[in-house]
Amino acid sequence: MSINTTIKRFTIRLVYFPLLVTLTMMSCLSSEKNQSIEETSPNIILIVVDDLGYADLSITGLANDVETPNMDKIANEGTRFTNAYATSSICSPSRAGLITGSYQQRWGTFWYGGPGIHNADYKTIPEILKQKNYVTGYVGKVHYGANDYKLENRSFPLNHGFDYFYGHTSARKHYLNHNDSIESSFRTVKTAHNKKGQSLRQQALWENKTKVDTIGFSTELFGTKASQFIDQHKDEPFFLQLSFNAVHNFTHQLPKAYLEKNGLKGYHDWDPSAEDYYEWYKQGRFPNNHEGREQYLGQLHFLDKEIGKVRASLKANGLLESTMIILISDNGGSTPIYANNTPLRGSKYTLYEGGIRVPLIISYPTKFKQKQHSENLISAMDILPTICKVAGIEIPKNIDGIDLSSLLTGDDQSIEHNLLIWDNKAQSAVRKGIWKLRTASDKAKANSDYEMVEMEYGEYLYNLEKDPGETVNLAKARPEIMKELKAIHEQWKTNIQSQE
Repeated sequence: MSINTTIKRFTIRLVYFPLLVTLTMMSCLSSEKNQSIEETSPNIILIVVDDLGYADLSITGLANDVETPNMDKIANEGTRFTNAYATSSICSPSRAGLITGSYQQRWGTFWYGGPGIHNADYKTIPEILKQKNYVTGYVGKVHYGANDYKLENRSFPLNHGFDYFYGHTSARKHYLNHNDSIESSFRTVKTAHNKKGQSLRQQALWENKTKVDTIGFSTELFGTKASQFIDQHKDEPFFLQLSFNAVHNFTHQLPKAYLEKNGLKGYHDWDPSAEDYYEWYKQGRFPNNHEGREQYLGQLHFLDKEIGKVRASLKANGLLESTMIILISDNGGSTPIYANNTPLRGSKYTLYEGGIRVPLIISYPTKFKQKQHSENLISAMDILPTICKVAGIEIPKNIDGIDLSSLLTGDDQSIEHNLLIWDNKAQSAVRKGIWKLRTASDKAKANSDYEMVEMEYGEYLYNLEKDPGETVNLAKARPEIMKELKAIHEQWKTNIQSQE
């Protein structure tokens, strides 16, 4: 072999070896990127806020009186969705849809008083995560249907996959009173004066299957229990659902020190011995409560503060970067209690955008893209399949949600729903692309009048790209679109009814 040949081969090896190393490393990195989401079992925290306004996160820049630094931090660590929807304009159906990844109408839940999540064919997020030995906890408000409080009912958290529960099973719970004696005394006065009105529960909280009497601000109680859960389970994969009361009805129930510090007079609780319930109720709602927005912002202040403490607990335990956090409102903001849904029209209770389009943030710093903003059409039902993908669990076949993980990593920006549907038997809506069909019959009038929300009745077609405030009815101008969306709704109802 000549010296020139030897030099040539040696040179080729010098060039080829680092190239081989580089290609091998690239292959490994590519493989790691494709597999790492599925191969890990991250901690997962699902934060459900009650009736949060669309504009009521300071990161949106839509309301100049809002400060939510801790929720903003989560948004900056992940993706904030501006075209995300709940499955209902009220809490109990929407929470059922969220935890099962399915349209809750499939098992007969349309409005308040439904059967909850009684159909075990639709597995919940914690039940599914048990396949990977997650320890699971539920802290806060439980509201799926009429029988959540019954210990034997599947809707009670310990019966659908949760190992630990601290909170209450009430649609409307007092923020400060959690004592069976107070609840009993209140009911006695109410009965003695033959007064009727919606329940404002003041009973003890549950800790697993034990009732715990306490006096304290529920937002702070729930934040503390959530942090304790993180500390106790820092060395094992956990799923924590943290469901706050805030910023639900009765926002005047704030700590006394906060009211005094901010110069607020507050509003009194209902006294059945002295007043009619509904007259009292109306005075606490827009436009009658002159401190209404300040009280709402007080609840939002404490909500954000406790979310910050939970985030701090993750950081202190070295878990922040490796934890998936999802933050969502259960339905649109309630404008009668002074939530701000700018630029959307409508409120909770309605199928206007303000009733169903919700704040949604998903972060997972080590795996997902940060500081990402998405306008894709997304549903709360997508949370379950996305969690399955991240935890490396097969996604159930019988759900309606879609996996968002590739969108969250920034690998596929095309992922979104082709269409979404809402139906509570008095109102319906279909969203497909830029088009939205909304209908409301007179059956919805009693509720909208009672809750003091605006509603137009009939059939309406909106171009949401040009008219996000739903001001121009195009039903007569675009009959072909009306026909298409009505047909979609009818086919959906047929499919749903076959499964009830």
